[in-house]
Amino acid sequence: MIEKVEGIVLKERSYSETSKILDVYTKEYGIIGILSKGCKRMKSPLRSTSSKLTYGYFHIHYKKDKLSTLTEVDIINSFKNIKSDIVKISYASYLLELAYNVENNISDIEIYNLLISALEKIEEGLNPLVLTYILELKYLNYLGIMPVIDGCAICGNSNIVTLSSTKGGFVCKNCLNGEELVSNKTIKLIRIFYYVDINKITKLEIGNKEIKEIGDFLDSYYDSYSGLYLKSKKFIKDLNMLK
Repeated sequence: MIEKVEGIVLKERSYSETSKILDVYTKEYGIIGILSKGCKRMKSPLRSTSSKLTYGYFHIHYKKDKLSTLTEVDIINSFKNIKSDIVKISYASYLLELAYNVENNISDIEIYNLLISALEKIEEGLNPLVLTYILELKYLNYLGIMPVIDGCAICGNSNIVTLSSTKGGFVCKNCLNGEELVSNKTIKLIRIFYYVDINKITKLEIGNKEIKEIGDFLDSYYDSYSGLYLKSKKFIKDLNMLK
């Protein structure tokens, strides 16, 4: 029996000379392995849809805890703007890898929904770096390491003056102990990033100072607590350094 599932290809790998195994993040079953038979052949109808970032409805012979088999894909969004831009596709690749690792930590449909929403906004032309920070912050909750952003991580005070990865989030004036101060706007943006509905974002106009402060905090926080070391993250860091 063929099932129709919504999903996106997170990873692809060769399987024989003509086929691939796709790791597809599905709305219905989480991440599953799907065999795309003969997709490497030039005339295969599966050739164009058996690659990373393919987002659509996958028609499959589903086998629980085993390799399913692909019959066809109905594309929902081709992400043509992302695929034609090296910077955008680099951020998208990182978000796919990040979602893969977060979903393997805890299965939750919202991890999938957040990924798709972020990719759709990148496709629409919104800042991929800022969208990456929004997703990184939201995913910390599913990794079980959410920083304290509703008050001081030490005492709960609301008079926040900075962020600290070592102290676990916001730090107030009374608990400050040599940490570098960040702007008030950065503190506000961290809360906005966590609570915002990505689908409702229409513009992202954020200063370079705030972007850097948020990025430095998230990088340090992930390095300290997540245990994730993703190759695609290093690549986008290198891209930013070249700008």
